[in-house]
Amino acid sequence: MNMNPKTIIVPLLFVLLPLSMRGVNDTIIIRNDGSTERIERDLDSLLSNWFIRMSAAGNDIAPADSAITEFSDSIYIDRLGRINSVITLPYNNIIRNHIHVYTGRKLDRFQVMLGLQDYYFPMIEDIFDSYGLPVELKYMAVIESALNPNAVSRVGATGLWQFMYSTGRMYGLTINSVVDERRDPVKATHAAARYLKDLYGIYNDWILVIAAYNCGPGNVNKAIRRSGNRKDYWEIYYRLPRETRGYIPAYVAATYAMNYYRDHNITPVQINMPLSVDTVMVSHDVHLEQIAAVLDLPVGELRAMNPQYRTGLVPGKSKPYPIMLPVDRLGEFISMADTITAYRNEEYLTRVNQTSTPQQSAYIPPDVKGKTKLTYVVKEGDNLGFISEWYDVGLSELRYWNNIYRNTIRIGQKLAIYVDPGKAERYDKVNSMSFAEKQRLEGKSVSTAPTAAVVPSVTEGEYEVYTVRNGDTVWDIAKKFSGISATDIMSLNNLSDASRIKVGQKLRIRKKS
Repeated sequence: MNMNPKTIIVPLLFVLLPLSMRGVNDTIIIRNDGSTERIERDLDSLLSNWFIRMSAAGNDIAPADSAITEFSDSIYIDRLGRINSVITLPYNNIIRNHIHVYTGRKLDRFQVMLGLQDYYFPMIEDIFDSYGLPVELKYMAVIESALNPNAVSRVGATGLWQFMYSTGRMYGLTINSVVDERRDPVKATHAAARYLKDLYGIYNDWILVIAAYNCGPGNVNKAIRRSGNRKDYWEIYYRLPRETRGYIPAYVAATYAMNYYRDHNITPVQINMPLSVDTVMVSHDVHLEQIAAVLDLPVGELRAMNPQYRTGLVPGKSKPYPIMLPVDRLGEFISMADTITAYRNEEYLTRVNQTSTPQQSAYIPPDVKGKTKLTYVVKEGDNLGFISEWYDVGLSELRYWNNIYRNTIRIGQKLAIYVDPGKAERYDKVNSMSFAEKQRLEGKSVSTAPTAAVVPSVTEGEYEVYTVRNGDTVWDIAKKFSGISATDIMSLNNLSDASRIKVGQKLRIRKKS
């Protein structure tokens, strides 16, 4: 039965979960989370892709108001059950609503995204398989960015896997005014794989891993704690941030749509992207426009294949960097390397080769639409983990808003924090509360005033110390100590990259009682 999408996609204010998704004695009501807006925004962003602009014009794209091919709930449930996945794929009316975004409301954009899967999915599958991850996690890239490596969220999350600045740096991605490896599909996918594997080490549950990827492990841990230590997504549902409540339904819908689009009579748009590509490492500065001119390639194509180079400059002089090319042009590039480097060298390199303070120049203070900005003044005993919990914001967001790379903050420092306007009055009181009052907001009792300074200055002998062993991760170590999080360990030891601890390294865990 074909119906106009406007007649069936309506705001769902109260939807009861089926019994298979909740305890028999529980009643869980899901309110519409509004997360379809993010899906639609990401799909719209695809139209800026060079390959799509060059390809889509000649293709038969369905109009945006095409009717939805609607199926009964039993068919959706049956189809989801037949997808080979170690990740549970439930069904409810919210998921149905998300499915209709892909198969109806944004059908024209969805067709375009389908045309990108042959380019990105094989790469993602290979990388995820090498890390021992379920390859069906690839569908997270659909809801993160609509397979757009240039996607940027309203809070600054960037790239195929939507890394915030601090999380990207934590997982080894270079981010400065010239290079932003969050936009590099290959390197960002390796970073996402490491992050997902670390999260699974914490939760041992893929649904919670997907939720934590969206809002951060701090928010998931807080939801678990506030729900009586329950570790089922649907039992902590209402304790999670609003967007994360819609993230799992969006993931299920994306998984369904990418597997069953043919049953909805949807045809992918053919995108003229070179599927046979390879990379060559360069150890000298070169501009993509130099390569394009000498090899007679469209500069738009080179930029689309190498989106991590913000200005077009590949700064190979500082360290070797990869350039992705169509495989049939690789030999030509190698044989003409000297000619390419010499071509109008002064014009291209002198105007962009300024990388002395990249981290600072890369930072742009955010303007978070729809949020109220508050200011918190750092006090003795504070750390970023505490502050993110008091304001119910992600740790990576807090770092991004304030251009904080490491975990060190100083007493008296003013931090910008963005909250929902409806809760601004409540959160505005946090700045004037005592430490004990703020901890009680999180259900934590404090018997004495905090004695730890923002930057520890006591000797190592006052701490419990752990010596890193072979195979350890920060998350593994945190699990060995009751009440200690990975964030606590990183903050106490001024660690900026969780993946770079070394065997034999001594880490302070907490103060001795």
